[in-house]
This record gives sequence, structure tokens and C-alpha cells, in this order.
Amino acid sequence: MNPTKLKLALPLLVALAYGPDLALASTILGPNLTSFTVLGAQQVTNVSPSSIVGNVGVSPGSAITGFSASTPGVPTPDATGQVTGGNLHATTTFGGAGTPNAADAQAELTAARLNLDSLGSGYLLASDLTLAGILLPGVYKVPYGITNLSGALTLDGQGNANAAWVFQMDSSLITSPASSVNVINTGAGAGVYWNVRSSATIDTTTAFMGNILALTSIWMYTGATDLCGRALADNGEVTLQMNRLSGVCSGELTGSNGLSGGFDVTSTGEVEFLPFAPVNGGGTVPEPATLALTLVGLLGLASTRARRAAPFETRVNGRFVR
Repeated sequence: MNPTKLKLALPLLVALAYGPDLALASTILGPNLTSFTVLGAQQVTNVSPSSIVGNVGVSPGSAITGFSASTPGVPTPDATGQVTGGNLHATTTFGGAGTPNAADAQAELTAARLNLDSLGSGYLLASDLTLAGILLPGVYKVPYGITNLSGALTLDGQGNANAAWVFQMDSSLITSPASSVNVINTGAGAGVYWNVRSSATIDTTTAFMGNILALTSIWMYTGATDLCGRALADNGEVTLQMNRLSGVCSGELTGSNGLSGGFDVTSTGEVEFLPFAPVNGGGTVPEPATLALTLVGLLGLASTRARRAAPFETRVNGRFVR
């Protein structure tokens, strides 16, 4: 059987068809953006000690505080050891070709947010995602709440190494202390995206996962971690307080580049899910027709002859419900 692709197109219809050539495709997070684990627009502030794996940058602002000072115009490593596998990028432009550029990364961040917006609202969930318990890959709409995560949320890829989850946050993203996000049964092609329409607040000792793309600002309080992902603020600041963030993932997510996979943006600008691939070492991959019926409830079949896709199942009080 030839590889099959799920193609997402407005108005949120999915066509089961043989996919076009993706030779010219690029990931939804651009090459500059994926090099940054922390990116702010106005400033990046850190209460040490924090541990950041990847680049830390700001543009168009130039203030990065709480790390060792960078030399203007030159990417400089953090001498305190709080930044590893990357540099501080405290100005908008840098010298040589191929050097990560905070200004270009900001442009790619805006483009990525627009691409996520193009996926539509998604399947409506309660404002507190803990009530869902377990979520399969898909696009989800999350309304405003005093907390969007009061406990544990599990994202289950069901053996699809290219599983993707997109959370369309109506307003803010707010977690409660000691809450957590877990990603299981997926692999190196996985992606998790939190498209935040205002600001994100990650409360104390939260164990978070995925890429936070916030329109305004991101605040991470004492001991909060993003075990595999990024904190990316489009127009505001990023404030850190003794946090751990890593764009380098471990375990079955090794090679996922900070959970930045799951789908591509083609040369024509169309957003497409990647072909389904099994997880190395195990897991089963449903046939395309079966998988289409278990994907997120906002998606219907593009063909008028095919039956409508069923909503995603979520677990409530130990039971899966639609």
C-alpha cells in the first residue's frame, strides 16, 4: 500500500488521498525558530538558576536579564551554565550565514501561529483539560478558565510516530501548581502545539510538554518545567523563575526536535498532517479508513460519499466518552 496522508483543508475537512510530493515542504516551526527554546519580543527575564537546552533570544527588544550578559551583535553562551546547547541572542541580527537569527525566528513564530489558526477551532473541550484525562491526536478548542490544567493530562499517540496535537486556546493558558502533561505512544515525528491567543502562565512545579506559542507573554513560576518543548512569545516577554526547558527530548520522543513535528507546511502554504508511521519497537497503526473515524470530531470526510468522522473519544471518570 502506498503511503497515505491526512490533508487538512478549510473548512476543516479531511481527505483520505495519496499525498502530494513533500520534497519542498518545511516544518510548521521554521529553521530559525526551532533553534530557540526561549524567545521573547520585548525581553527575557530569568530568576536563576534555570536550565535551558537550546538558544535563548529576544527581538525586537534587546534585554536578556538573569543570564550572563551577551556581547551586542554576537551570539554568546551563558557563562553561568544555565544555557547549554545554545547561546544568548540579545540583539536582532547576527553575523555569518546559518547563524540563528532572533528577528527571523520572530517572523517564523508569527507565521506558525497563523498556520495553527488556519486549522480552525477544533473539537470543543472543557476549559480544564484534566477532565478529558486522555486525548488522541487532533485539533482542540479550549475556552477560557481560571485554570486550564488542574491535574494530569495524557496525550496518547496510539502508536503513530507522527501524532500531532493542536490546542487552540481561546484566550490564556493557565496551569495549576503540580499539574502535568504526558505524551505517550508516539515517536520522533510527534508535535504538540499550544496556540495561545493572549498570555500563558505555567504555575509552580508544573511538568509541561509541548510548544507554547503565545500572542503576548509567557510566565513560568518557580520550579515549572517544559520537559520537551519551547516558550515562544510573539509580542511580549518571557519571564522564568528557576525553570527547566529543553528543545531536546528523551525516550520515545528522541529526535522530535522539541515536539515540533506532526505536520508540514508545503511549498503552496497548505498545512498537512504527515503520513502515519509506526513507533519503533512497537505500537500498531490503524488502517487509514479506521483512523479517520477515530480522529478529532471537527474533521469530516471530504468526499460526500464518505461518512462523517466521529468525535474524538476522551476519558472521563475512567470511561471513554464522545
